[in-house]
Amino acid sequence: MNFFLTDIPERTQKPRENGLTMMMDRGLSINDTKNFIDMCGPHTDIVKLGFGTSAISPHVRAKIDLYKEAGLMVYIGGTLFEAFIIRGMFEEYKQLLRNWNIEMCEVSDGSIDISHEDKCNYIKDLAKEFKVVSEVGSKDENKLIAPYKWIQLMQKELKAGAWKVIAEAREGGNVGIYNKGGDVRSDLIDEILTEIPCENILWEAPRKTQQVWFIKLLGSNVNLGNISWDEVIPLETLRIGLRADTFFDYIKKK
Repeated sequence: MNFFLTDIPERTQKPRENGLTMMMDRGLSINDTKNFIDMCGPHTDIVKLGFGTSAISPHVRAKIDLYKEAGLMVYIGGTLFEAFIIRGMFEEYKQLLRNWNIEMCEVSDGSIDISHEDKCNYIKDLAKEFKVVSEVGSKDENKLIAPYKWIQLMQKELKAGAWKVIAEAREGGNVGIYNKGGDVRSDLIDEILTEIPCENILWEAPRKTQQVWFIKLLGSNVNLGNISWDEVIPLETLRIGLRADTFFDYIKKK
């Protein structure tokens, strides 16, 4: 805060375990990366180099170094993990992480079909060397997973060694924990939260309406991901009640 205001919710301090903001980098240039860090670095915890963009983005290693030097955790998207797995190149995937000095990774199965036992084994293996986030949910909008199954999958992946489980929504926010129109599947969320602590879940919430919904439900320190680079500061104002959608949520009645 650049000045003092009463009735501002207390945000967790970096490095933090909850209240996380994950920005999805879909191809920022080196200069854009520097500008992002300058303005949004204090309000960002994690950067995901989205889907397969790190395979073709110029200067990707320089970008990773910039993010890490700024104290941000960085990892390459789960789609790239799946691209290696379907080709039988798991060892090559791990070596890529080492070569790029990446200490975090994502295990997902949103596009490929692998057994959940195999997925958990990948988590166990990677967790020996890296901080692992695992994604639950399908990228197929026609594939619905029952709430009890979400819970079972999340529990097993956390037990296997995942630091956080990611609730799938894609970058469009219209699958997984949302319906095709982008509305939150509130019954699903309520059911998940009966068994999985909210601090263990990173909710993908690319749309403002979705961010507002989770902040109102779980407070300013909810973990939110797939945030566009230009929405990080607007999200932070939502978290602390300095945007119309959450303006009155923290004002104490006189």
